[in-house]
Amino acid sequence: MKREEGQRFEANIEKAGTRAVLRLPFDPNAVWSQKDRHHITGAVNGCAVRGPLGKDENGYFLALGPAWLRGSGLDVGATVTVELRAEGPQMEQLADDLTAALEAEPEAQAFFQGLATFYRKGYLRWIDATKRRPEERAHRIAEVVRLLKAGEKQR
Repeated sequence: MKREEGQRFEANIEKAGTRAVLRLPFDPNAVWSQKDRHHITGAVNGCAVRGPLGKDENGYFLALGPAWLRGSGLDVGATVTVELRAEGPQMEQLADDLTAALEAEPEAQAFFQGLATFYRKGYLRWIDATKRRPEERAHRIAEVVRLLKAGEKQR
């Protein structure tokens, strides 16, 4: 089972093309889990931050938008303390029946892992709404796997 731990590090806010970025000194695939897209939450010098990580030839980075920079009082060149963790429900937190269904369909699993937290939670709420009708749960899991394989963010 992968660790759920957050990562804390020091970094410089760099200019990369037209945007400001924080380069990650670690590979999120190795620390959290293998995914096409990582959504994170955390803080930079105590200012809340969340969103997807980007990747380029220099590795993974967190883009910081102009509004965020203005609100934080930080700018390119600043050295900051960064705390990041994977956002939302992760594979190791899912029920065994759903985990097994996703692992049986790697395409659906990869798509699920790349979804933003909002969409992952939407699918999970729909499946979990079967508490009073357990016979319906397997049908909903199968439908979710079908939708994920088709690249649907929500049902």
